[in-house]
Amino acid sequence: MTISQEHERKPEHEAHAYWVTETGDGELRPEGLPARKEGEALVRTLYSGVSRGTERVVHEGRVPERVADLMQAPHQEGEFPGPVKYGYLSVGTVEQGPEEWIGKTVFSLHPHQDLYVVPTSNLTAIPEDVPAKRAVLTGIVEVAINALWEAGPRLGDRVAVVGGGLVGGVLATLLRKYPLGRLQLVDADPEKRNLAEKLSIEFAEPEDAKNDNDIVFHCSASNEGLKLSLQLAGDDSDVIELSWFADKEVTLPLGEDFHARRLNIRSSQVGAVALPRRHRRTNAQRLQEAANQLKDPLFDTFLTSECQFRNLPATLAKLFEQPGGFCHVVAYPNPED
Repeated sequence: MTISQEHERKPEHEAHAYWVTETGDGELRPEGLPARKEGEALVRTLYSGVSRGTERVVHEGRVPERVADLMQAPHQEGEFPGPVKYGYLSVGTVEQGPEEWIGKTVFSLHPHQDLYVVPTSNLTAIPEDVPAKRAVLTGIVEVAINALWEAGPRLGDRVAVVGGGLVGGVLATLLRKYPLGRLQLVDADPEKRNLAEKLSIEFAEPEDAKNDNDIVFHCSASNEGLKLSLQLAGDDSDVIELSWFADKEVTLPLGEDFHARRLNIRSSQVGAVALPRRHRRTNAQRLQEAANQLKDPLFDTFLTSECQFRNLPATLAKLFEQPGGFCHVVAYPNPED
């Protein structure tokens, strides 16, 4: 970078961002924002969301070194295991930028930060009838859409979703719209029956789950869940794997259902658009579709706790110690208050 370029990008605004330290603790750090360049927007955050599973892995320093580069969030700063600025569920308002973006509510795959500058190509416009708080789920709905594009459910299919956490629950919410022959949410936690009832779909604990499914979506990030998924899949069918096991070792009885019944386990990692749609959909189009799907108020079911941004370090330390819950929402101060 030349001296003139450095001058052009000198800090113009001060922001605060959440960082995971080397010890796995969290802290808010001030940072200067550069002046906007052409095609960039200044976004003031309204809400961000905490994806408990993935962010807990980051906090605990469990991102495998072999895939550390591949698992970086789009606007991440720092390196795993830390210090690192991480997160990818941010909703805010455009304060400065191209005229057509001013005042818009937008989603960005940005870490927890109260003010930031990004190219407008990295922003997803939130429909007017989608509340800003609900819009933090855009990145989670995107994960579910990618899995649906990967699997391609068909008329009359028998489908099981194994794991009723945030991703599994959001996926089941979308699957309700399909003309399926059967849809079951399967979880070892009997309390997840409450979620299934809200979604008006069938619930089953593992021992009662129905087999011979055309598609099984696995979302539990557990050995037991993946083993069960193989048992529930019909002959020659697919298990779509949405879980990220990070550094957890996985042991499977591949000499049983997997081999004898010619099953397939397919990854649905969201970093790339699912192959059946990759040549006709971009990542940006997938995100926009996710935002559009959030017009359904049923998605509010997955917003289960909230804290103020200033309290995020202390809140996350407690949050990761407590099982249960779906998406934790972080609310940011209004500078006019």
